[in-house]
Amino acid sequence: MKTANLYTDLEFNEKRPLIKVLFETPFTKEIRIAMHRGTEMKKHKTSFPIVVEIVDGTIDFGVDNEVLNLNKGSIISLDSSVPHDLKALEDSVIRLTLTKNDETNRVEKVAEN
Repeated sequence: MKTANLYTDLEFNEKRPLIKVLFETPFTKEIRIAMHRGTEMKKHKTSFPIVVEIVDGTIDFGVDNEVLNLNKGSIISLDSSVPHDLKALEDSVIRLTLTKNDETNRVEKVAEN
């Protein structure tokens, strides 16, 4: 059994999203993304399916040539190789679920750009 709290040691950075691995299971990696209002994650895609949950705040989620306004409680799943981008409209906390085969450092690199 593993436990984590999305709000423990929560910080926001005015320049870029902050990524924290909460824990890994035999089949997933659970990640928190803390996005300060106005920060972005530029268009990128994954090699594996993902699930994104907005735990707190509001983001514009660009996918399939449209922008979805996702707020607290919204969940979206994407297949692999689907380009998407995120922009925080307010301070936002996002839970990202990756498959075990996906690389956490890939997410960190997207957040840095």
